Amino acid sequence: MNPETRVILKLFIFSVLLSVAIKYAAPSLAIAATDQNALIAVLLPSIAMAIALSWRAWKAELK
Repeated sequence: MNPETRVILKLFIFSVLLSVAIKYAAPSLAIAATDQNALIAVLLPSIAMAIALSWRAWKAELK
């Protein structure tokens, strides 16, 4: 199996697991429907990705 196929397969498996967790586990969480929680849910993935990419670029600079 080539590396590109592995990456796609890993992303697919992660996506399926995340979908199942959201469908079955999320309703049991007691999260209030507030504006702050919605803002956190919307912005957190983008902020996390920005941090990860910045860290990766910084580590590449050091090499």
